[in-house]
Amino acid sequence: MAAQSNLRNMVLCLTGVCLVCAGLLGAVNAITKDIIAETAHKNLVASIAAVLPEGGELSESQASEAVGIGEYYVLSKDGAPAAYAVKSTTNGFGGALTLMVGVLPDGTVYNTSVLEHTETPGLGAKCTEEKSHFRTQFKGFSGILKVTKDGGEIDAITASTITSRAFTLAVKQAVDLVKSLNGGQCDE
Repeated sequence: MAAQSNLRNMVLCLTGVCLVCAGLLGAVNAITKDIIAETAHKNLVASIAAVLPEGGELSESQASEAVGIGEYYVLSKDGAPAAYAVKSTTNGFGGALTLMVGVLPDGTVYNTSVLEHTETPGLGAKCTEEKSHFRTQFKGFSGILKVTKDGGEIDAITASTITSRAFTLAVKQAVDLVKSLNGGQCDE
């Protein structure tokens, strides 16, 4: 005999399905939580290594009150800061764009690394390509951190001006933090 289709049976069936799905999601989360955290930590360590010069002693994570800056690390050589790795976040075209930016004490950009992004594949996502002109122009950069369209010195990614502006702003936030840590004034 088939079950009668009525409101009570539909609610019981839907509740049962929801409980089973919630249990499965909880189990998958419990299994993968440590793996995801370990992978995120490895990516963070790799990005710090990619944006800083070799050698020296790296500090623990330090919190920042600056807008868009989550944390930063100081690389010291002979007791003096040699470089900073700054985690900087802005809003790109598709959502949050998070970078690790290596900055020398004088405000020169050493290197950049993309930690997270939700930019459009084939367009804004080109900001993740390490050997692209867009990314390589930041290495050793100490000029005006704005895209050329806004009066700066950074060539934007073709058809991705919003992403280019967001990336450049994230780098500028990092440079401004380092300048403020070293007693310099932030650029407007």
